[in-house]
Amino acid sequence: MQWSRGEWSGWGQWPRVGAFSSAALDRDSVARAIADAKAGHCELDTKPMCTHLLARGEGRSYGDVATPLDGARLLLTRGMSAIHDFDPETGRLVCGAGATVADLMFAFLPKGWFLPVVPGTKFVTMAGAVANDIHGKNQPADGNFSVFVDALEIMTSAGDVVHCSREVESDLFFATIGGLGLTGVILTVKMRLIRVPSIWMDTETLQFQDLDSFFETDAMSHDFTHNVSWIDCVKTGSAMGRGVFLRGRYSAAPRGGAADGGSATAHRGFDAPPVRGQKLMIPFHAPSCALNRFTVRAFNAWWFHRHPVAPRARQMHIDKFFFPLDGVANWNRMYGRRGFLQYQLVVPPDPERRAIRKLLETITNSGMASFLAVIKEFGQDGQGMLSFARPGTTLALDFTNHGERLLELLKQLDRIVLDAGGAVNLSKDARLSAADFREMYPRFSEWRAVRDKWDPCGLFASSMSRRLGLI
Repeated sequence: MQWSRGEWSGWGQWPRVGAFSSAALDRDSVARAIADAKAGHCELDTKPMCTHLLARGEGRSYGDVATPLDGARLLLTRGMSAIHDFDPETGRLVCGAGATVADLMFAFLPKGWFLPVVPGTKFVTMAGAVANDIHGKNQPADGNFSVFVDALEIMTSAGDVVHCSREVESDLFFATIGGLGLTGVILTVKMRLIRVPSIWMDTETLQFQDLDSFFETDAMSHDFTHNVSWIDCVKTGSAMGRGVFLRGRYSAAPRGGAADGGSATAHRGFDAPPVRGQKLMIPFHAPSCALNRFTVRAFNAWWFHRHPVAPRARQMHIDKFFFPLDGVANWNRMYGRRGFLQYQLVVPPDPERRAIRKLLETITNSGMASFLAVIKEFGQDGQGMLSFARPGTTLALDFTNHGERLLELLKQLDRIVLDAGGAVNLSKDARLSAADFREMYPRFSEWRAVRDKWDPCGLFASSMSRRLGLI
């Protein structure tokens, strides 16, 4: 198998490592990659390579969960994207690990089928969705992606293909869900799609004036299936925690439908392309100083006042509603060459919101503004042993990489999260300590025992797995 040297990072562009990569198109090439890694063989080098291997899809995880160990091997599985089987009566689908949300939208949305849970980007593979047990805007009602996954095919470090589900080899199944790609190479995913009435969402957008107003608005939004909010992490005082609330549900009366005298096709609600193109592009890395406290403050004020106090209703394309940032190609370049770190946390429910208030106060006092900040509620635990989601409030923050200053701030946030009994999202992380990880994820020992059973030689590894002591 041909391996080539290159530099790799997550979507946040930090940290970066050098590794050897090769593309997998089918299970035979996966088997060859595993054999090469175990043999330490490479045509490009006279010295044996590191014997660790990691599978990677689109690389949209922010931190180092899909970043290989320095000098190790990276198996690119995006090419394993075939649709193997689909039942148009039940929506049951079997697809390759490399199929993305966008691929499935192209294939099935015009026929009235959609994924039941999607993250904030459509450029994520099904294997990545499983390995990170992704969540969406409908988490309180519908749970994580894993709720809709019925079975997996995984190639283990022994080169064996194992079929696992909730009933068969269930230990491997639940260790792989949210298992960070460390139990084996996912080959196929069997899952369920859901029927949607159109390609449109009925949405409402409105301001909330402070943190308490967010929770009040969220409590009054249960008629909507999908809720998420942008929060201003710069504003202090009585307006701390102000933001913009977005809520939506699938539209049963799509734009251009029968009520408007539309065609039969329009009446079905699938009168537009299933996926939007990328209308904007950031062609180069922005200067590192572009996103600072002053520019973020100005943007936040503009964005907040751009939205109405009372709910404003409109129909929105399903792609724009779920994946707004996908309209800008290479948007991660706006943080400059140093990259950025996303910090996502969840803390348990608290009527006084003490942890969320303390987190916002700590961030605003630091002077390191978060340009993109999202707050929403979780209602269910994830099903994997290392799943992030659990009932409570989640806050996701993007920070320009300020080096040690930022790392010290994030350590302070870790302590607040731990004191509240919460956790940090591993799929976004690049710097959490091993000790804090074990406190946040109490099922680690259970997961480790299953991982050791199926990968006793510790073949599968990432930069994150070494940092957190998973290997």
